[in-house]
Amino acid sequence: MKTSVFLESHNLKNRAGGLGTFNYELIKAISEKEIEDLLIVLNIKDTQKLKAEFGTIFEYQKYTSLHRHSLFRPRKKYDIWHSLNQNTKVEPFYKPKKAYILTIHDVNFAEEQAIDPNHRANQIFRKKLERADSITYISEFAKKQTHQYFQVPNVSETVIYNGNPIREIILNNNFVPNVPVDKPFFFSLGDFIERKNFISIIKMMKEIKDFNLIIAGNNDKAYGNEVKKFIEENHLQNQVFLTGKIDEKGKQFYLKNCTAFLFPSIREGFGLPPIEAMRFEKPVFLSNKTSLPEIGGDVAFYWENFDANYMKDLVFEKLDFFEKNNALHQQKLLERSVFFDWKKAADEYLSLYRSFI
Repeated sequence: MKTSVFLESHNLKNRAGGLGTFNYELIKAISEKEIEDLLIVLNIKDTQKLKAEFGTIFEYQKYTSLHRHSLFRPRKKYDIWHSLNQNTKVEPFYKPKKAYILTIHDVNFAEEQAIDPNHRANQIFRKKLERADSITYISEFAKKQTHQYFQVPNVSETVIYNGNPIREIILNNNFVPNVPVDKPFFFSLGDFIERKNFISIIKMMKEIKDFNLIIAGNNDKAYGNEVKKFIEENHLQNQVFLTGKIDEKGKQFYLKNCTAFLFPSIREGFGLPPIEAMRFEKPVFLSNKTSLPEIGGDVAFYWENFDANYMKDLVFEKLDFFEKNNALHQQKLLERSVFFDWKKAADEYLSLYRSFI
């Protein structure tokens, strides 16, 4: 008899975000493995779209917002329940027969909006920890951060790195940009939330001539409006360009054609965009905060503070260093980018499921 595994995967609907990417890429990698001994159920709103892609490899539970409420939680008893991120409000009605697995990407909420230990977000998360029979983290930093703010139960804990979302480079990419690309440009990517710290690199651009900066991502939130206002007030409209959301073609176009990738984020549980840029063998500049040194390793360059002149000087110093031994640096970047592999991650998650059989 097959072991049933419920993947709480409804965040898959937002492929533009980190959680949506994680859900999709992990599920896709699992679909390519031998899983005849497992009955894996996906929880997703658009079941038809997933069925069209994966067919009968998986079974499908239609997600609705009612599942967030305790009375309407999924009532079928599963052997294993895997919450694919720490923020999901969907929980099982009945305790799983064998194991509740929790994957933690970060606990940034404990630093940003839930500083009070009795804040509701902290209370909800503690209940998840209490439920867990096994906890996985996407980085050593995520594990360290969780232990810093919470009492973690004495259960198995495993760090399973994400893979690189860019598996194949699109050949003959016919993407047409909606911003100027007639000058050399730096590129950055991410949701416009304060922790992404985009204003720091925009301030840096005030000190730079002959280069543009292009930032892609959903910019219709409060921080996006703050960024737009800063660009306008500092008369940088002809040097700093916001594309809005982009698809895979757009992302690969900008990564392929940029001079360097800039990612000054101050809080990351992992940080997928830097390893995507490495796949294109581009110089990668990161803040030295949270998980980024762990993910970038010795192939990325790091800002230690966000003074505009210091950031500018480091960029051009390291670009010169990069160009003097271009082939070696590009090889190291490529090797680092393929180290993060969704197939490897899928093997580790499947091994964890089977350890409870």
